[in-house]
Amino acid sequence: MRLRDVAELVRAPAALTVPGDSLAGAAAAGFPYGARTAVTPLASACLYWAGMALNDYADRDLDRLERPERPIPSGRVKPGEALALAAGLTAAGVGLAALA
Repeated sequence: MRLRDVAELVRAPAALTVPGDSLAGAAAAGFPYGARTAVTPLASACLYWAGMALNDYADRDLDRLERPERPIPSGRVKPGEALALAAGLTAAGVGLAALA
């Protein structure tokens, strides 16, 4: 599994929209966790990427027909690898959120 394929699987560039949401929420709450609030965008991005990988894992049969160029149906990423990546990113996201 190449990094380029992982980036496509999790739709890495789309996560650039995620930090603004968590920072806006923290600002609206008055930054209750101080400097630890800076970790929340990382946690959010990990959880977003986990959701993208899990979505492609769940849709792999449909994608085989409708989007054969996607990483799983094309064989560039194995279904088990996508599921493991989703689990790892979920654990990382929850861990980072706990730090905040």
